[in-house]
Amino acid sequence: MSATIRQAAGSLVVVGLNGTELTALERAWLRLVRPGGVILFKRNVTGAQQTRDLLEEATGFCCSKALRCVDVEGGTVNRLRDALAPIASAQAVAAAVRVAKKPALARQHGELIARAVKAFGFNTTLAPVVDLALPEAAEVLGSRTAGASAADVITYAHEFLAGIAAQGVVGCGKHFPGLGGAAGDTHFVTPEIQRTWPQIWHEDVAPYRDLHREMPMIMMNHAAYPHTPGKNEPASASRFWIADTLRKRIGYKGIILSDDLEMGGILKFLPVEDAAIAAIRAGSDLLEICHSPELILRTYEALVSEGERSAAFRKVLLATARDTARKRARLYARGVAPTLSAMKLEALRKSILDFNETVAAIVDASPVAAPRAASPAEAS
Repeated sequence: MSATIRQAAGSLVVVGLNGTELTALERAWLRLVRPGGVILFKRNVTGAQQTRDLLEEATGFCCSKALRCVDVEGGTVNRLRDALAPIASAQAVAAAVRVAKKPALARQHGELIARAVKAFGFNTTLAPVVDLALPEAAEVLGSRTAGASAADVITYAHEFLAGIAAQGVVGCGKHFPGLGGAAGDTHFVTPEIQRTWPQIWHEDVAPYRDLHREMPMIMMNHAAYPHTPGKNEPASASRFWIADTLRKRIGYKGIILSDDLEMGGILKFLPVEDAAIAAIRAGSDLLEICHSPELILRTYEALVSEGERSAAFRKVLLATARDTARKRARLYARGVAPTLSAMKLEALRKSILDFNETVAAIVDASPVAAPRAASPAEAS
């Protein structure tokens, strides 16, 4: 039973690595934890083959059908920018869609991003952002958002998700139930979003209500919503937001992923051990920990210890692990895309740059639709 609990606990963690190659220490804790997947950042990526080699070795220590995650949204959040090419932001593409009345541009955005992440050996991009572009979060979210209205966000995200899916890459809608009203950055604080339940349900959550069947994965945020039944608890640890709202009321059946448990938005509210247990109890499937081996191991041991101590939690832990394994097997049945030749990689880079020029030309021709300056934030 203890071995089963350990296998289950490890399979619910998605972990970050420190460099461009595995260290001996990383091999040791990866072998112990056997996580459900890995997430790479700019610090881990120098080129396509190097990244593929790192992913291949790291996921060799993971459970089967492991996630190979990266944040490539376009704009400021693009971990492949230096290794491949910058790509237009969601805000710029959505503006071009509105001006040109060409939703296919959003689909092309998704396709190009999916082709890029596949070329580097990933199977998942943590995009699109479906937060609303409200004034409160303008400095934090910058150009990551597609529009201030749910309708604009839905138009963009529907096509973007279709483009990703057509390339066999898994996308992730984020950050549920919405960070548009967050005046603070969840990397550092737990924002208290001053929006009412009717506002959130009819506006912030509308993209999830419309598109949840098209989102293989949804990421929970670390903000609190004091004017809703969720009160002051971060959404990522809240049964109201995860089990009651996302699972039951909306009917979501895909993978629910926590945002990084290293972020101040959750750690200033709960220790990482308590946050991990609360997230699984509330209905999350996977827990993201993006950097610290200490926090990865503390999370893993907390899940194991609670599973051994509590029969009720053990039942939830094992059931979640079984259910998530089935979802992973379905989502990642295709395996890893083949390596691109240098010529094909260069052609992909040129296609991205040509797309950027097309989007910029459309937006520049319509000053009213021009996007605001991008935030320097590189949040996940």
